[in-house]
Amino acid sequence: MFFLHNLERRVTLHPSYFGKNMHELVTTKLVKDVEGTCAGDYYVIAIMDTFDISEGRILPGSGLAEFTVGYRAVVWRPFKNEVIDAIVTTVNPHGFFAQAGPLRLFVSTHLIPDEIKYDASATPPQFTNNADIVIEQGTHVRVKIIGLRTEVGEMWAIGTINGDFLGCLQA
Repeated sequence: MFFLHNLERRVTLHPSYFGKNMHELVTTKLVKDVEGTCAGDYYVIAIMDTFDISEGRILPGSGLAEFTVGYRAVVWRPFKNEVIDAIVTTVNPHGFFAQAGPLRLFVSTHLIPDEIKYDASATPPQFTNNADIVIEQGTHVRVKIIGLRTEVGEMWAIGTINGDFLGCLQA
């Protein structure tokens, strides 16, 4: 789910950039450092604007200036039981991996309907029901998140395609 979130971050600037356009440089460095990163429980998608840039504080010993910047950002936080669309990246006998934006998720064979089986003889490897459903690399799937795990800078999910309106999306 997407949110508009007020955040704060410290940005350092090298002395060679000191001048009349320092605030623009601080904002540019903030965007470069923060956009597209995982900040624990959420991903920072885009920075909308900055609303408070403090006066610079010179760091002893290095000469760098440190600014505290308040900003608004669009963030995406996946939740347990949320249904998302993803693209299959890898298929193996134990299940498949998929990517939903920056979120990597795994769907185990235990969380795939019984009529869909792994076909080892197919090239590329795939899950199929030998009729109209084929899940292989590049397939668009609708997945329900049943578990999330976060670490510094990364987030993973476990999903299922057991359920109504889940699974392979027909093009």
